[in-house]
Amino acid sequence: MKKFLFSFMLIAGLLTLSGCGQKEDENALVILNYGKYIEPDVIQQFEKETGITIKYEEYESPEEMYTKYKAGSIKYDLICTSDYMIQKLINEGEVLEMDYDNIPLYENIDPTYVEFSKAFDSETKYTLPYFFGTLGILYNKTMVDEADMDSWNVLWNPKYKGQIIMENSVRDTFVPALRLLDYSINTTDEDELNEALSMLCDQKDLVYSYLVDSSADEMIAGNAAMALIYSGEAAYAQDYNDDLDYVVPKEGSNMWMDSWFIPKTCQHKDAAEQFLNYLCREDIGMENFDYVWYATPNTAVYDELDEEVQESTTIFSDQETLENCEIFNSLDVPATETYDYLWKKLKSY
Repeated sequence: MKKFLFSFMLIAGLLTLSGCGQKEDENALVILNYGKYIEPDVIQQFEKETGITIKYEEYESPEEMYTKYKAGSIKYDLICTSDYMIQKLINEGEVLEMDYDNIPLYENIDPTYVEFSKAFDSETKYTLPYFFGTLGILYNKTMVDEADMDSWNVLWNPKYKGQIIMENSVRDTFVPALRLLDYSINTTDEDELNEALSMLCDQKDLVYSYLVDSSADEMIAGNAAMALIYSGEAAYAQDYNDDLDYVVPKEGSNMWMDSWFIPKTCQHKDAAEQFLNYLCREDIGMENFDYVWYATPNTAVYDELDEEVQESTTIFSDQETLENCEIFNSLDVPATETYDYLWKKLKSY
């Protein structure tokens, strides 16, 4: 979930990306990950330490990842993506079991988050947690009444008309409405979804914009009072603007977890597991945390963080908040089509 504020062109220039004009290397480890979701030096350092060449590709959304993978034109060895999409691929028989004996530093992963993984990897034999977080509201304390901020209702408050940013993502944007209606964020009941759609249509006149990558930029600049946003982006924005704060409303929200998995197209499983072990290393995990600013499940990294960072409820939500959240489930084809249809109705309303 998993966006950042640096220039793609800068990152592309630093990473070993596969693409047009590059010589194919069938011995390279082929990795697919969210855009701007790994410290570029981590890739280069692994290549220097091991002599293994990496071809590194990026994508913006889990759906784009799925399309790239299923196209079959590239044999990916290792992929990082979100919980519900991993569940879909596991159900489709597209994921290989990991040999955790080849990943001894897996012991650095907090068992609490391995347990959370059971929501999408029921036997916890296919995945390795990478980062996790929540969906909530980033708000400017100078532009809102903080007493309003404990409930998703604030996103429908007319006094903030034209100052509300929503995610340009169907499942994320439906979360506030579904939770206010006391429905699961994984509902596939069409009556419940239509109730949520009606609420979102009523809200639309209040919305400043539906954004994907630039919500944090807009909030840093003071262009909106609040934004539906991922916790890591919120933490990064707070670093640039002291007037910003973050809350997960009392009705509950989405807890997400991004994890690594080995797809069945993998041709270099040993190298893939070697790379996963490398990512679990304390120094490498710390580099990635300092770059991404999402919550790490790596206890070796967490234990070395400054107390102020450890106590940041934006990055590391307390247990009560997490227990009041749901992880997205994978949707079947009819449910996906329903969500897509309702999203088109909202955007054209």
